[in-house]
Amino acid sequence: MPALVNLPQNRISNLKSWLLVSMAVGLMAVNEPKEDIGNAEGAITKGVLNPTPKKPSALKCEYLFQIQRILFEQHIKMSIAEGELEKRTVEQFIKRLDPTKVYLTMADANKIQGNLTGIFDKLKKRDCSGLLASQKVLIEKVAIRSAFAKKFLGPEYKFDSTTEFLFDPDKKAFAATDEEAEEFLKKYIHFQVSNYLESDMKTEEARTNVVKSWDRAQKRTAEMNEDDVFGAYLDSFARAMDPHSAYMLPENNEDFKIQMSLKLQGIGATLRNEDGFTLIEALVPGGPAAKSGLLMNQDKIIAVAQGDKGAMEDVIEMELRDVVKRIRGAKGTVVRLMIMRKDTDGTTRKEVRIVRDEINLEDDAASINYIERIVGGKKLKIGIINFPGFYSDSRRGGRSSAADVKKLILEARKSKVDGLVLDLSMNGGGSLEDAVKVAGLFFGSGAVVKQSMRDGTNRPELTLKDNDSGVDWPGPLVVLTSRISASASEIVAGTLKDYGRAIVVGSDHTFGKGTIQSVVDIPPDTGDLGAVKVTVGMFYTAGGASTQHQGVEADVVIPGQFDLDETGEKSLDHSLPPAKLPAFLSPEAYVKDGPNAWLSVDPELVKELSSRSKLRVDKSTDFKKVLEDLEKSKKNGKMIKLAEVLKTKKEKDKDKKDKAKSKTPLTKKEKEKEYLKRADINEAASVLADLIELQTQKVGMKSSKP
Repeated sequence: MPALVNLPQNRISNLKSWLLVSMAVGLMAVNEPKEDIGNAEGAITKGVLNPTPKKPSALKCEYLFQIQRILFEQHIKMSIAEGELEKRTVEQFIKRLDPTKVYLTMADANKIQGNLTGIFDKLKKRDCSGLLASQKVLIEKVAIRSAFAKKFLGPEYKFDSTTEFLFDPDKKAFAATDEEAEEFLKKYIHFQVSNYLESDMKTEEARTNVVKSWDRAQKRTAEMNEDDVFGAYLDSFARAMDPHSAYMLPENNEDFKIQMSLKLQGIGATLRNEDGFTLIEALVPGGPAAKSGLLMNQDKIIAVAQGDKGAMEDVIEMELRDVVKRIRGAKGTVVRLMIMRKDTDGTTRKEVRIVRDEINLEDDAASINYIERIVGGKKLKIGIINFPGFYSDSRRGGRSSAADVKKLILEARKSKVDGLVLDLSMNGGGSLEDAVKVAGLFFGSGAVVKQSMRDGTNRPELTLKDNDSGVDWPGPLVVLTSRISASASEIVAGTLKDYGRAIVVGSDHTFGKGTIQSVVDIPPDTGDLGAVKVTVGMFYTAGGASTQHQGVEADVVIPGQFDLDETGEKSLDHSLPPAKLPAFLSPEAYVKDGPNAWLSVDPELVKELSSRSKLRVDKSTDFKKVLEDLEKSKKNGKMIKLAEVLKTKKEKDKDKKDKAKSKTPLTKKEKEKEYLKRADINEAASVLADLIELQTQKVGMKSSKP
């Protein structure tokens, strides 16, 4: 999740006034296009599918230009020429329509490009015909490809395990002709079938499931309304500015807020879509569904009803997000589910009544575990703080990741740990304010990060400081990172490294996301039309470096499963360039005396720790397997070989399948046990044990001097 920052209050107020007036004007002068997308879709799919009636669209054509202006006026960069930005927007929109390049030919892509020529000027005039015409092209091609796929998958279909093809859409062009597209599609269909065969399914059943998947793809496309089309365009416009600006439809905005607050109201279940059914993948411990004892993993939800008297609504083949909407609801209300369950006696149907409640998403919250190490005959207790994301609920009494980590450190001190590992290896970022507070837990008061302002404002960078002079943990500290540690986690890792406060262990560098986003509801404070997430600044850690592109380099490098060239900010479309400022380290951050004193990390210490770690890693069978998998990925690129897929996936995913088939969710202790088996966690603990030993020797040598 990207780092966030609030806009200055006066800018928010001005934005509110401007937007509300603009939208009011728009509502008084509606100029609908002559061709309705619903009619277009109905005509194309006639005789193929019977799409469900369109739900009314909230995102009207007249709003698009106004929402574009919000993004453009708030974005950090003003240097992108309008013509270049329009070109980028069209490219991103085509990518959104056909991300795998399965449906469209080059001629189709060119036709859409022609439809969207001058799109910025058209939207000023509230003309969305180009967008609707482009969607019509996609609907036609999905119907054609679907018909071909189902014919190819007819009774005479034979699976070809020798199939090889380049899957990476960024490394291949759109097909020149429909015939070329169909040749690629044959290989792609074999790949789809192989995914089912890999799960021990027979060929006939796999074939049937792939046919159904093409039916669903066509149905989803036919049922897209103006919200979907216009939302896709706005998101394409945002992503043409940079990879982290975005437009979020209301349901995506709701999910974003839930993730930031770690709270939702519903039944407490993780759902996924499989072959047109909504499956229960996991139950949230302590949630209403888990407490009821009525639901199990792999149950299929086939209908949903509201309250004790509401009629059951069929949800088979329904979009997962729409099923989720029906199951979520206010605390204390009743939802009834019709489920289908496979057991030893066959398949049974059962109606389940559950009272919704507020659910804390504990799996996404910071937690602590303990590991022991023996060094020089002495037993060391090491605390591992698992910190998967920076969350912050701005409401009164809301939960904060910084407050949670502070409590965990206090718990660790009471448990008399000898050192701490702060695990940011799976942390994609989040609240900027919490990042500043978390970094400040480990040193005295001082500057943590600077935020650059929008180009052309000539205003100085905004410095964010930790103003608490206390040090919650002054002892030995390791920060564990990976190539997917991003944004707020890079602020913490980079700042602690700049001050010499911690040893950074992990991939050669982190993700490299050095930008800050602000989220604004549209209209403000309601989100009736969703929200815009816009890049408003770039951040710099206390050493003056932007983490943009280069990320935070590890002091002790260990192999990681995400160490591929395409993993990182610099590989994303339209990523902003890096920059640098003079260092702004605060002297008051260094505490040399008293109970809060901490030892700085020096280059010689880093060199010794790195050397010791390499010896362990070179002998480790776990890390050897990681390196072999990485080498295989780099060698093959995105070239898919079905024979190899079928051979290796069975071996690699056996444990995962067994767990997925289990009807009993893993307990908290079982999850902790799995977590502590990870090779990177264990190596981080070993590096910390070495750090404790070396720092103890250093202090001992100093104290023995006359």
